[in-house]
Amino acid sequence: MRLGLAFLALRRYTAAMSNENLLSRITVDPEICHGKPCVRGLRYPVETILEYLAGGDTADDLRAEFPDLEREDILACHEYSRKLLAAKSVHLTLA
Repeated sequence: MRLGLAFLALRRYTAAMSNENLLSRITVDPEICHGKPCVRGLRYPVETILEYLAGGDTADDLRAEFPDLEREDILACHEYSRKLLAAKSVHLTLA
C-alpha cells in the first residue's frame, strides 16, 4: 500500500512539472560516463539511480547519500525511463 501511495504522489508531482523541464536535467556527453545518460552532467548515470530505486532505496535515501542530487533529478530519471519504454517495445519470454 505504501508503494502505491508514493507512486500516486510522484505521479501528481511529475504532472505538475513540464516533461521538458524534467528531461532537460538528463544530459548525454561522450566525455562523461562513456556517453551514458546522466543527471545534469554530475556523473550519476540514470541507470544507476534507477538501480538504487529498484533495490528499495527511496528518493530521500538517494538525496541523503548524494547531497548534490535534487528531487527533480530523480523524477527526471523516472520520466526519461518512461519515455524510453514508451518508444520501444519490450517482449518478455515467460518460463
